[in-house]
Parts: sequence; C-alpha cells; structure tokens
Amino acid sequence: MRIDVHTNQRNYPIILEHGVLNKAKEVIRECGHVFLVSDDGVPEKWRNILKNQYPDAVMHVIPHGEASKNISTYQEVLSDMLAQHLSRKDTVIALGGGVVGDLAGFCASTYMRGIRFINIPTTSLAQIDSSIGGKTAIDMNDVKNCVGTFWQPSMVLIDPEVLSTLTPRLMSEGLAEAVKAGLIRDEKLFELFEQDDYMDHIDEILYRSLIVKKDVVEHDERESGERKLLNFGHTFGHAYESDEGLGTYLHGECVGMGMMTILKNEAIKARLARVLERLHLPLSCDADPHEVARLVLNDKKADHGTITIVQVDEVGKGHLEQWTMKDIEETLGL
Repeated sequence: MRIDVHTNQRNYPIILEHGVLNKAKEVIRECGHVFLVSDDGVPEKWRNILKNQYPDAVMHVIPHGEASKNISTYQEVLSDMLAQHLSRKDTVIALGGGVVGDLAGFCASTYMRGIRFINIPTTSLAQIDSSIGGKTAIDMNDVKNCVGTFWQPSMVLIDPEVLSTLTPRLMSEGLAEAVKAGLIRDEKLFELFEQDDYMDHIDEILYRSLIVKKDVVEHDERESGERKLLNFGHTFGHAYESDEGLGTYLHGECVGMGMMTILKNEAIKARLARVLERLHLPLSCDADPHEVARLVLNDKKADHGTITIVQVDEVGKGHLEQWTMKDIEETLGL
C-alpha cells in the first residue's frame, strides 16, 4: 500500500507493506552511497536484512534509548559520515525507532546543508507517528527535541513484520499515539481499540494513523497552527517523561497519562481510561505537580507564560486552546 505525502519541502511516498524490509534496496532504487544508522535495541536480524542489501555501506549503531539524542552522539554520527566521504548525492537510511529517526534525520538535514534521508521505522511508535512529518531533533538540558529541523524524508518504508519482535510494553506504548490520532481526527480509529482484539486490526490502525498524520502535516508542515493538534497529551506527557519529572515511563505511556490529565470531558475520559487499560498502559503517575508545572512552562510549545494545548470535547474533533499558568496549576490540583 502506498500513501503519498505532499509538502512544500518535498513530496514522498510511504510504503506500508508486509516484508518490504526484505526488498528495501529494490524499492529505494538508486540513491548514491548509503550510510546506515540504527541502534543496539533493533534485533540483529532486522539490521542484517538491511545491511546485506548494502554490503559496502557503513552501519553506525548507537546505544538505544532517549539518552542517545544528544549533541555528543550527533557529532559522532556526523564525524562518521565525513569519514565515509558522503556527498550531497548520497543517502542516510535510518532503521529503528523514533530516537534513530530523529537523530539520523537531524544529521541528514544538517550534513552538507541537507542530504537525502530515508526512514525505516521498526517500532509501533515510529511507524504510527514519528517516522513521517519531517520533524528531526535532539534533546538538550532536559528539554526534549529543542534543537532540530524540519527535514522531510524522501521515502518511508513501513513493514509490520518487524513489530513481531517488540515486547508487549513497547507495542502498547506506540499504540497510544494511534489512540491519540483517533481522538483528535478519526473516531473510527479510536473505536477500533474498543472492540474485539485490537491487534486483529493492526494494519488498519497503522494505515488510519498514517492518514491522520499525513493530512495534518500537509495542511501545516511547520506546526504554525493545525499541526499542534498532534501534540494532544504531549504537554503534560513530556513533563512526565522528563528525568526531572518522573523519568521511569516510556513516551507513549506518558502521552496516555497526559491525555488523561488534560481531558475535561468526563465521558470521553472514561472511554479513554478503558482503552488505556486494555493496552495495559498507566492512567496516572506520582510526579510532583509543582515540578510538572515548571516543566510544562519550559516546554518548547510555551510562549512567555502561556501554552497552546489540545482539547477534545467530541471524539475525532480535537481543537486548540491557549492556557495560562493558572490553568495548568488548576488542572494539576495546585
């Protein structure tokens, strides 16, 4: 299945197909010299499938986890790219989750003022959300994604087969982003999590989530308005995820708790709670509310004491609101 994304920077296809990793080179075609980026959390068999298709390419493997999204790792990857004499005609291919995609994309966007970048996400979180849309970044001073660029990939290959090696926890945390997408733009997508076994619908969940992301990005590539809807649950979620906030939960788990924190509609909140429980995701945590409030106001979405948040009063119809520090404190019970 092919989904075409149209942006001002470039148009590119998303190929959603079982087994596409096995024929990545055939699908990608000519792309100059290739530089591969992955992490040690990606099973070796997936890395080998890609590496065997590009036997002459270097694969730079970083430690897995958010801690690798830093200036030091960024510099190490760029130094390796320079050592391989990559030119503007060459290509960076990322194989991994959101950390790999963010870091490799940022390296590609800044090396020689920008070279081709192809993303092959291997986690549910990356396949559903972070692999498309052009956001690349690293973290600094405990602030997530505060140094980065908008650099659209030239292609995204999504192979549902690679999800077979994820732990149940990693699978569920990624699906939290699909739940988010359903709440803000696609009621049918949200309802898929309320009926039968949601894993029976994984291909449709991936597809519908990608369509939501594609449509929003096409209307607002650089997040000046509508794209902020994709931040539903992230305002408080990033604070929960921070080392200074709690630091023990995964991104998707924090997004789920963030959605629960910010929702005002009690009926939707109850439905969301049941869905998160089906996914074995937490509904709340014990983060210090004063610290959470401070972190929210330090978020990159904040602007001199106010912050744009996303609210949902009807499933499938998210909207933006401007909140003050008082609103945030009241929501946290301060």
